[in-house]
Amino acid sequence: MPELPEVETMRRGIAAVVGSRIVRVRRPRSRLRPIQIRPPLERLRRRVTGKTITGLGRVGKRVVVELEGGDRLVFEPRMTGRVLLAEPPDRRHLRLVFELAGGPARQLLFWDIRGLGVVQWLSCDEFARQLGPERLGPDALEISADALRRRLARSRRAIKVALLDQRALAGVGNLYASEILHRAGVYPASPCHRLKPPQWEEIHARMREVLEEAIRHQGSTLSDGSYRDPQNRPGGFQEHHRVYQRAGQLCLQCGRAAIERIVQAQRSTFFCPVCQPARRVSVGRVCNSSRNWAS
Repeated sequence: MPELPEVETMRRGIAAVVGSRIVRVRRPRSRLRPIQIRPPLERLRRRVTGKTITGLGRVGKRVVVELEGGDRLVFEPRMTGRVLLAEPPDRRHLRLVFELAGGPARQLLFWDIRGLGVVQWLSCDEFARQLGPERLGPDALEISADALRRRLARSRRAIKVALLDQRALAGVGNLYASEILHRAGVYPASPCHRLKPPQWEEIHARMREVLEEAIRHQGSTLSDGSYRDPQNRPGGFQEHHRVYQRAGQLCLQCGRAAIERIVQAQRSTFFCPVCQPARRVSVGRVCNSSRNWAS
């Protein structure tokens, strides 16, 4: 689930590791599904032990720990992973421990309930090849409105689906795409090539607004409780969701219609039929609604 706001919160929350030296890397014993570690643990351990952490970054939905010499440790939380400084919610799902010296932080932890996360060491060249602009689109907080339109406006895909394409735009996932389009007043099944320039301007503006607001609230912790910040505290932006997982509830913006749910690319999309009216768009199966949309 972690998207740009949650991963950016993780990055900011582990700032205390900068300047510390990695003195030991260990994987706690577990019978659970293991996370992916690249290269394998012994090789990764040789690459990073003794190295000083010189900085922190983020690439889309990944936290990047910069090491002396230009190497990187890349943490990809995927569905339920967390990068932590504080003690984890439980030891059972603790996947990897980096013991530190020389700074205020004594450890950097990777914790993951489902075991889908990835931790990898990359050289400077490998980082550029695997996570550079040829593989990932511009960051959603850095892309300009013109660039967003250029990258997506010719596509015949639905705008909601296009926003999830990490090669076109890095960082936006299912939750925030729904929230962005609701604030922009754009129906999520609208084909990109039919959107007008003012709509692209609005999507861009609302994208920055939603993501920055979510970061201020430390991200979203949903009902499963799987996401928490690096100090093991819940996020707060879920209290400000206008459509996500609110199917059947009255729209907080217009107060006139219930939030509806449709399925796009096997993902749930939430929207308000009044604030985001469909215009000659076919959406396929509509859930939690008796509305028939004309093509």
